[in-house]
Formats: sequence, structure tokens, C-alpha cells
Amino acid sequence: MLRNDIQFPYGAVYFRKSNPPQEHWERDYRVAAEDGLNIFRHWFMWGAIEVAPGVYDWEEYDRQLDLAARNGLKTVIAELIHAVPDWAVRKFSHALQVNADGTKLGSWMGVSAATGGFSNNGGGAGALTLNCPEVKEAAGNFLTALATRYKDHPAIYGYDVWNECNYSADVDYSSYAKATFRKWLEKKYGSLKALAKVWHRYSYAEWDDIEPPVHMAPYPECIDWLQFKRDNFYDQMQWRIDTIRAVDSKNVIAAHGISGAIPNMAANGCDDWLAASKVEIYGFTWVQARKGTEPWKTWYGVDINRAAARGKTFWHAERQGGPLWLQPQVIGRNKEDGRVAEPEDIRIWSMTSLAGGARGVLNLRWRPLLDGPLFGAFGAYGMDGSRTPRSDMQSAMAKWANDQAQAVLWDAKPVRGEIGILVVRETQEWDYLLNYDRKEKPYPEAMWGAYRAFLDNGVQPDWVHIDDIGAYDFLYFPYPIMFTAEQANRLKTWVENGGTLITEACPGYFGDRGHVGQVQPNMGLDAVFGAQEETVEFMPDIGDRIHFEFGELAVDGGGLLQSYRLNGGTARGNFTDGRLAVVENNFGKGRTLLIGTNPSVAYYRSNGKANAAFFAELLGWSGRERHVILSNKTLFARIHKGEKGSFLWLVNPTRTIQATDVALADRHGSISSGKAVWPIGHEHNGGQVEVPPRDVVILPLVEA
Repeated sequence: MLRNDIQFPYGAVYFRKSNPPQEHWERDYRVAAEDGLNIFRHWFMWGAIEVAPGVYDWEEYDRQLDLAARNGLKTVIAELIHAVPDWAVRKFSHALQVNADGTKLGSWMGVSAATGGFSNNGGGAGALTLNCPEVKEAAGNFLTALATRYKDHPAIYGYDVWNECNYSADVDYSSYAKATFRKWLEKKYGSLKALAKVWHRYSYAEWDDIEPPVHMAPYPECIDWLQFKRDNFYDQMQWRIDTIRAVDSKNVIAAHGISGAIPNMAANGCDDWLAASKVEIYGFTWVQARKGTEPWKTWYGVDINRAAARGKTFWHAERQGGPLWLQPQVIGRNKEDGRVAEPEDIRIWSMTSLAGGARGVLNLRWRPLLDGPLFGAFGAYGMDGSRTPRSDMQSAMAKWANDQAQAVLWDAKPVRGEIGILVVRETQEWDYLLNYDRKEKPYPEAMWGAYRAFLDNGVQPDWVHIDDIGAYDFLYFPYPIMFTAEQANRLKTWVENGGTLITEACPGYFGDRGHVGQVQPNMGLDAVFGAQEETVEFMPDIGDRIHFEFGELAVDGGGLLQSYRLNGGTARGNFTDGRLAVVENNFGKGRTLLIGTNPSVAYYRSNGKANAAFFAELLGWSGRERHVILSNKTLFARIHKGEKGSFLWLVNPTRTIQATDVALADRHGSISSGKAVWPIGHEHNGGQVEVPPRDVVILPLVEA
């Protein structure tokens, strides 16, 4: 259900009542059209529109769509039922969401809108729980009225549901959520007796005796609570979609998250895969001022969404276009680290997303807010709406992206990466519970460390959900301490059928419901890896003292230590004290490599100073060929292929011009001589390729 009336959506979030000022609207829309922008998204806030029960004030929102139609722009309606009317907070005070500590949410000012009615918890209907039928009915009436009013407007593009799909780790402990939890448990277990056996609680007389856990710890009841919250909030997302679809069956429904699957899928429900599965277009918020400008972070932001979209169109739904002042994420950082966005920053941030496969870009502000703590933030245009060098850059890119000559470019998509980083939701959930009260967080360090290690070695690492492993033949599993027996069998079959699996220490150490296996590796995986555990040490606070050798390489460990005795495999390396650290094995048609610690953690904590050669050696061990080999390791390469043409993207995140030799795998053909697709006017006629600072070069390929 994708729209074809825009070649490449390029725009911004514009109206968040009461910014920008009304007297500038007509001029701003005219400037947007002149500058090549073609789409605006607005926050349609329940609390700003339904001013009394059943009384709607649409006037300012009608003007937005009418101005869009007059200026040739399309509109995405962002429903914000979590911006709650104050009358609803009073009327439904019995349905306020409750934090784990028993405090109730309220109606606060929204930091991103300087408008009342927010609770800043990210889920449900803001301060109110959608588990309450009365609240759900009232919010549904608003969504129905919204879609009914605008579904046939000539400017509508579609709807964006559940802004930045996530929720607070501390909610929802209201009586309504508790009742929904009990029904969820009854459906899952069937009887109190079955539940009691799993939870190790034996004195429940009635379902109402069950209370959700408040203190998170590694127990089955906490696993169930995390999984219930995920199911519950995403069921509410589906309800939003169904409510709109009941009225409007033709316009696009989109959503966007925060690229938070690593590390916040468990705590905050940032399940990009699940969110993307529910909509036609998925997107992501990624703001370097909040995340940092290290290249690997920018790549992670887009790559996790390309994986989650599973082939669907996705876009950079909120991209930084201006500075950020006085917020805790920037304090103490260098000026150049996203705090002051320069035109070249906008270019490289946008182009990296496009190189990663995004097919749309929206600035998260057209112009800055004039109120609240985010005054002056993120806008490419000035505080008064005037053009700036940043907006000039944005305009040049928008016009280029929508030139008909680029249609072939946008038809091409990134090829599959040489290696997949395996993502298992249950693993993250267990690590969250296991390390809840600890400062050490080995799971995200391992995941990001492995991803960055391969990326820095000139490889395209893809994030691969456990449900998607059939599309890959080479996987790396960082910090795999817990997964289910069903998932273990799936991995076993995958290897047996020819997959190559490298896994770090303690694969499946905890099995179903977090139960420790008495034979390790657990769940029959000792046969897959050709080894059994000899000793294990869970001491992540001193994991930096772990070292082992792999061939001629000295390698730093981290996180955990698991040593082995052979059970059909081949020894490939020892810890410094002589214990067996690395085992290679053939299983069926596939191969495995079991590493008894977490070298990915060491790579992450050393900022890439440790283990780079080791991860390069792993690629050599696998026998996989790189898509592209560059002589200059400060650059990044991506291959895009389509039915009408293929392209090489070379990305230079540095502040100086970079030159490189390029060697393509034979299957990708060769670089075409002549004009580049970008920069405009750039040509390549053999030899080294020069890439301007904070820019990309896009070169057509000649098929092999």
C-alpha cells in the first residue's frame, strides 16, 4: 500500500501545537515547496484537539493540510493519543497508569512539544492506561474522528502510529493492567496449578492472588511480565492501526522507533522487528546529538532498521538538522560531536542512512521550538523560519533525490551482508534480569562490539533476528547466555544444513524459563560444538583479565569465561592458564567455532583497540569473501543492486578528503567510468576514488 506520488519522501516534522507561529505558516509552506521538500508530518495531539468530551477543534490542523495541498506537499498524520486531554485525566482518574513504586502518572508538559497532556512514559494513552475499556473507547473515538475527517483530503499521505515505539520500564501496574496480565497468564498456562509449577509459587487460591513482579530479577515470573508488557503494548499498537483502518483503507500506515532493539528491547519494548511487521512503512529516530557521531553508531542506527523492515520500505523518520543546547546527552561532549550541526553533518548523516537502505528522510523539526527546554533544537531553518546554510544543504539533497534521474538509484537495495549478528529477544530479556542491579552490561557491549568489529574490518554486518536465520549462511552470536530449546533446535538444524556459526561463551547456559542446563553447552548443543564445559566463571566485573590465543594471535576476552574438553571437536586455542578456550567443529554440512569468552566486549570497551586482527581472522576462517575491499579503512562501502542498475556507495565520515583503491568481488561487476550519481558533476575514470569530507561518492556498476 505504498504511495507512488512521491519519488523520495524528503521533509520534516512541522506543526507541534503551538509551534511554529501561525503568522509564518503560509511562508514556511511556500519555502518548503521552493526548497524541494515534499512531505510534512504533524503531531495530531488528542489533548490539543478534543477540547471537551466529543468537542473537537480541528481549525489549525485543517489549515496544515489545506496549505500542504496548495503547495504540493503531502501530510503524514502522527496520532498522539498519549497526549491526553486534561478533562480525560480527571474523568478517568481511576485509570491512571501506575509506576512500579506505586506512584501514578499525571498530565505534564511535553518536552518535545511544550504542550500539556504528556506523561513521557512512551506507551499506552499517556497518563492513562488503554487496558481500561472507558479510556480505550474515548481514545478510539478520537482516532475514528481523526481518520474520518482527513482520509479523503488531497494532501494526506498516511498515518504514523505510536510515536517512537517504546514504553517505560516502570509501567503499567494499574489495576486494569494487572487484570489484563492475569488473563494473559490464564491463556498461556491454562490453570493456576500449571502456573504455580513454572513460577515456583504454590499457594495461589485464585487468579486475583497474582501480582506482577516489582523487583526485576532472573525468575520465570519476571520473564512473563516482560513478555506480557511487550504483547500488551504491541496489541494496543495493532488496535490503533485497526481503528484507523476501519475508517481508512487506502492511505499508508507507518510507524517509527528509536533504533533501540539493542539494548532496550527487553526493558522498554523497543522491538523494531515486531513494530515494523505491523505497518507498511517503518522508520527510525536517530539524533547524533543524543547518540554521538562515531561512524559505527550512525551505521547501527540505520542497519538495525533495515533488518527489522525485512524488505519493506523504511525511512529515517527523524533526522537531526540543527543544534541541541543544554540537554544532559550533550553536556561535556565536544562541540563537533553533534552539538552544533553543520551543513556537512546533515549531508553525511543523511547519506549514511541512504547508503544503509533508507528511502525517505524527515528532519525531526522544520524549525526549532520557541518554548520549553528543547528551544532552538534540531531545526534546519532559523528560529524565525529563515533559510540557513543547513537548510540550503537539505534543499540541495531533496531536489537531487527527487530528480527523475535518481529513480533507478532508489530502486536498488543494499545486498545482504557477509555476516549476520544474531539477535534473540529471550537472550536480552534474561541478561536484563540477570544484570538488573549491576553496573556491568555485557550484553549490549558484546552486541555492539561484534557489530563494530566486523564493520571496522570492511564487512557489512547485518542484524539477524532468530526467525530470519534461513536467509543467511554465516552468523556470529555474541553473549548467547540464554535461549529456548526450540531456538536451540532451530540453530542445530541450521548448522546441520550447512550454516557456519561462531558463538561466544556459554551458549544456551540458561534454557527455557532461565533454567540452568546440567550439561553445557546446553540443550544438546554440545554435539553441535564438539565440546563440553570443563569450568565456567561468571565474573564480568573482572572480565578484562581474560586472555587467550587463536593461532598466532593474542586475544583479549571479556564478560564470561568458559573452558572446554573436547567431545569430537578440534582445539583451536587456549587461555593463558592453559585451559581450552576455542573449539572448532564440523556438524552435518556446517561448521562451528566456540569461543569461551566474549572478545566482542573487549573490542567495545577498548574502542576498537583490542581484537581487530582477531575479527579479521574470523572472517578468513569462515572463507567468506568481502563484497568490497578498500585500501583506506576510514571509508565504508555498500553495494546496492536493482533490476535496472547497481551502485557502489563510498562513505567518508571524516573531515578530510580520502582516497582509496577499490576491489569488488567478481559477482558485483566493475565500476563504470564517467559521471558519478553523487556528488553532482563528479567523475571517475579509473584509479583511486576520492571521496570529499563528510560526503559520499555513488558510482554506477557494470554487471559482471
